[in-house]
Amino acid sequence: MKITDHIKNAKGKTLFSFELLPPIKGQSIQGIYDAIDPLMEFKPPFIDVTSSREDYIYKEKENGLLEKVSYRKRPGTIAICAAIMNKYKVDAVPHLLCGGFTKEETENALIDLQFLGIDNVLALRGDARRTDASFVPTPGGHCYATDLVQHIKDHNSGKFLHEDVSSEHNSDFCIGVAGYPEKHFESPNLKTDFSYLKKKVDLGAEFIVTQMFFDNQKYFDFVNKCRENGIDVPIIPGLKPISAMGQLVALPKSFHIDLPEELSEAVHACKNQKEVKKVGTEFMIQQCKELVEFGVPVLHFYTMGKPEQTYEIAKAIF
Repeated sequence: MKITDHIKNAKGKTLFSFELLPPIKGQSIQGIYDAIDPLMEFKPPFIDVTSSREDYIYKEKENGLLEKVSYRKRPGTIAICAAIMNKYKVDAVPHLLCGGFTKEETENALIDLQFLGIDNVLALRGDARRTDASFVPTPGGHCYATDLVQHIKDHNSGKFLHEDVSSEHNSDFCIGVAGYPEKHFESPNLKTDFSYLKKKVDLGAEFIVTQMFFDNQKYFDFVNKCRENGIDVPIIPGLKPISAMGQLVALPKSFHIDLPEELSEAVHACKNQKEVKKVGTEFMIQQCKELVEFGVPVLHFYTMGKPEQTYEIAKAIF
């Protein structure tokens, strides 16, 4: 079922969902099941599965020279989606990236997803590789999320890269895209950021999932600004509780977000890791209660494969 249909069927009730990381290659899928099992109590209608682009490592050759080798640390997004749907009977939402994939690889992924009966995808540009100062498009791949959205819409219309097919074989993917309540760090200003988001929606995106945030007012302002700009699709807030002292530095640095003073001061006052998690959990519970009162369609948690805090928060909300 499409994400938009899940939201419509909820009739104003806030739903619960979460995002998973595929395990590092070589590990079994049991770790995924262990992260999902506790959270099934809250009846998530869908579960997101992230994807990762290639990165590079350097291996020393026999002659002493270094060879640049491409590798993927976390493969298996499509397979994990299939396993989730088979085991839990809920919709899985794979992330599709521009970075790290050619157009042909993207098309092959769409064909596989359609074959598996997957109805939703989240279309993202993706991050830069660790070795690159900024995002570098993959040769033969898409440069922007707007290009990826257009590719998926073309696929929905029966238009393949090298041929058209009859309408009876068309896909009907519900396309999600990312939104940034605090502005994408590469956008020169909010107006430009909203223009790109509007373009993605105009091309066919049907829902938005936001970057994590800790100040609800930023989300409220973002939603209002979207509506003013003619963006009328559901806007799902992305959430992640603070779980470690180091995240006070790591999260703003990695995700270009602000942390409220009251939260950072409360975390700084903690004496140990257990206290940090308690503060992070309690703050997120209050944040979620306010979001539910605002009427958000879904509370979507970035679990990073660790369900414990999300479970505590969901238990207090649902």
